[in-house]
Amino acid sequence: MKIFPAIDLYDGKAVRLLRGAYNSMTVYSDRPCEKAEEFFRAGAEFVHVVDLQGARDGVSANREAAALIAGVPGIRAELGGGIRAEDDIRRALDDGFFRVILGTSALEDPAFLEKVVSKYGEKIAVGVDIRDGFVAVRGWLETSRTECFAFVEHLQKIGVRTVICTDISRDGAMGGANTALYKALHDRFTLDIIASGGVTTLEDVKALGETGAAGVIIGRALYDGAIDLAEAIEAAT
Repeated sequence: MKIFPAIDLYDGKAVRLLRGAYNSMTVYSDRPCEKAEEFFRAGAEFVHVVDLQGARDGVSANREAAALIAGVPGIRAELGGGIRAEDDIRRALDDGFFRVILGTSALEDPAFLEKVVSKYGEKIAVGVDIRDGFVAVRGWLETSRTECFAFVEHLQKIGVRTVICTDISRDGAMGGANTALYKALHDRFTLDIIASGGVTTLEDVKALGETGAAGVIIGRALYDGAIDLAEAIEAAT
């Protein structure tokens, strides 16, 4: 199981939100690339980067900060947030990201999603952000009428290989991960499920490994010191 330390970007800074609320933001660093370097020194191979303004507004406001993270030697970084067109995908890949994550555009433009999955293959992942069983979009500000399992089934049918699944109710709340959700997804589908939201302790990491999750995203617990990254990586192996 892979560990993905999270770096969420807002105004070029590394921040964390509480349950996706932009008015509940904590700033952790003015130099996000230094966080990526810190994660690498602790043993991380991967970093999960989200442009929060891009996710909310559909237009990237953090490309420079994101590109600096992608350029950190030894780190493989994935990027989500505001990727709504093929030009956005090309720019992210050109900036050094190994994978891009589609969210709103994946749900609202199925033809676009099928086109880029066919063209870019495993370089495309889809973010399935869940609120009360339904898929949320536009930086989690809107909840669609699409049921999460039905959406993941569609993604599998069109050839998506990786889904980043976030339980919004758990995100940033330091209340533990929704292991039942990830176990159900793993048991029902064959694609890779990366779990996100509420990962608070090493026990959460171990429990998610037992669900069959392909990866785990850890955010606030790293920034607040509740989880030691090196220990999490060891627990995931």
